[in-house]
Amino acid sequence: MGNQGTAMKSVFLFFVSTIVTGAFAALGSMIGHFLGSHLGVMLGGVVGGIFGAILSGRIAVRLRWIGHEDFYPTTFGAEIGFVAAAIVATKTLSSPIGPILSSFLIGVGALIGSLIGARRRPGSLQA
Repeated sequence: MGNQGTAMKSVFLFFVSTIVTGAFAALGSMIGHFLGSHLGVMLGGVVGGIFGAILSGRIAVRLRWIGHEDFYPTTFGAEIGFVAAAIVATKTLSSPIGPILSSFLIGVGALIGSLIGARRRPGSLQA
């Protein structure tokens, strides 16, 4: 059950970080659009995405998917994944597939960040 539990926590971390960060980026873009400029849309999306990555990291700690000490590496990984997803999405706007699939980079970034954080401590991959 230990490996299955760890695998399920990773799956939950992947999807929650992807969905929460993406949703907050979309919400931030909408607020930026309300303010009226293209720059506002972009800045709102970036600020919303960063806030979403922080919130998804807090959710993961709260639900014990990651250790408290893994919050910063996980959040940083999700933020890097979000920036990469935003770049890919803006380059592939002509197709709905690119922006949709690029959002998975957020979850991948969160997973990589949590693994890096866990590897820094011996015996930290707990079930």
